Order: sequence, then structure tokens, then C-alpha cells
Amino acid sequence: MNRELVLHNLAEAHEALTRMLEEAREDPEWGIGELMAEMPHLYHHINTASNARASPNAVGQASDTEFREWSAFPTDLPMFE
Repeated sequence: MNRELVLHNLAEAHEALTRMLEEAREDPEWGIGELMAEMPHLYHHINTASNARASPNAVGQASDTEFREWSAFPTDLPMFE
């Protein structure tokens, strides 16, 4: 497992989620627009942590194609089987 890459992306996802929760709790106007704006960023980091776990590349070394593949929803998770 590419531990450095996984941990980096999980930390980024944690930071994004923490910020979203704080903003949602503090701002009564926070709503669907803010949620939809932030979710792609959150999913990017969660998906990258999962999809790039076996990559030999470090953060910032992925090709454009590899970066897009990493950001996609993982296809090997046994979700709702």
C-alpha cells in the first residue's frame, strides 16, 4: 500500500469534512449549494485514498490520466452486496 498517498488524502478529506461541518453548524444559510460545491472535493480525496493505494507514485507524481482514475468512485468496494 502507498501509505504516504493514502494518509495524505485521508487527512485532506478529514480537513474538508471538518470544515464543512463547522460551516454548516455556524451558518444558518448553509444549504444545498454549499453542500454540492464541497462534495466533489471531499469525494476526490476519499476516492483517491482508495484507488491510489497500490500506486508507486507519490503525491504530485501522477499523470493526468492516473489522477482522473484515482478520483473516480472505487469499483472494487463491496458496497451493498
